[in-house]
Amino acid sequence: MKLLLETKNIFFLLLITFTLFTGCKDKENKAETSRVEYLPYYEDESFTPHWLQPGSPEEKAFHKIGNYALVDQLGDTITPKTFEDKIYVTDFFFTTCPGICLKMTGNMQKVQAAFKNDPEVELLSHSVTPSIDSIPLLKTYAEKNGIINSKWHLVTGDKMEIYDLGRNQYFVENDLGIPKDINDFLHTENFLLIDKNKHIRGIYNGLNRASIAQLITDITALKKE
Repeated sequence: MKLLLETKNIFFLLLITFTLFTGCKDKENKAETSRVEYLPYYEDESFTPHWLQPGSPEEKAFHKIGNYALVDQLGDTITPKTFEDKIYVTDFFFTTCPGICLKMTGNMQKVQAAFKNDPEVELLSHSVTPSIDSIPLLKTYAEKNGIINSKWHLVTGDKMEIYDLGRNQYFVENDLGIPKDINDFLHTENFLLIDKNKHIRGIYNGLNRASIAQLITDITALKKE
């Protein structure tokens, strides 16, 4: 009788273990299948996600970054054609910034390192003090911070054009509903992820380590679309 009870107890424990194991596996499978297939799209300063099918009529008609012509640290003209068939990450900074810009540059360096040998991924940083940040200053800043010129473009140009891009194309500022003009300084810690069709596909805190890790993950996901 004692042997029979022990056998039953062992069988019961094995049954519980099997049930828990299969239950966990079912949860894992559900989690895998519930992940989003595509990154969302964004079209305004609210950064409300829009879940569109890439290649659909809705995606093709969705907000895209418009035309611009700026100059980088090598004196090369940078336009949307520079990023033809490329994914890029963009931000806004200035070389004389004593505060957050250095940390943002350090975090952008992590993105550069992650995709150093990937020709599909580039970086674009706009100076918000273009009257100060001349081409020689940008070049010195690039050299000082280990920036790969073919990978990461630091651009200067017309202030009106840069501020319009920041506020009305990339929507990088967080001040929802507060009107701004050219006299209001443009300063933000946000990084934006732009796909090969010039759509905004993500916004990230350029000062936050976890946010930068998510950005790197999202770039990898975007490459698979």
